[in-house]
Amino acid sequence: MQDLVNTVDLEGGAEEWRTPADLTAWVRARGIAAGPLDAEALAGALALREALRDVCSSHAGVDVPPEVLGVLNALLAAGPLRLVADEEGGAAVRPADGLTGLAALTAAVAAAVAGAVAAGTWQRLKACASEECRWAYYDRSPAGRSRWCTMAICGSRAKMRSYRRRRAGA
Repeated sequence: MQDLVNTVDLEGGAEEWRTPADLTAWVRARGIAAGPLDAEALAGALALREALRDVCSSHAGVDVPPEVLGVLNALLAAGPLRLVADEEGGAAVRPADGLTGLAALTAAVAAAVAGAVAAGTWQRLKACASEECRWAYYDRSPAGRSRWCTMAICGSRAKMRSYRRRRAGA
């Protein structure tokens, strides 16, 4: 999910999914058998990406707008999952058989989210609190309270802006 959200660099403007062919190549490189994707699938994938970015922001304390949840839940509903048991008595959520297009991508994302929730790591996938950045990152801090993708850049900028506001008000 992190690499999906980071298919665009908001600060630098680099977009990996400019065309349906770009999205198709990206999906295939991750072993998702979605078949060729069209312009409609690209639009849906972009909506999925930005909705996931907003959910990652919520892991740092920002509320997800209701309209974003509506979009995300509609996309997820089109990508059904199934529970698969294994020989050791375990079970995992997997995309339903026969999915293609955007539904295959969405189901793969939903299965990955379900796995992260089960592992207890989902809440650690966050989006940088910097509005210019919003890069998805995994929070490795002991308390799980980081807000920026890196203290050296985004955190430092935010702290400097806060310092300057306090100095200007004094």
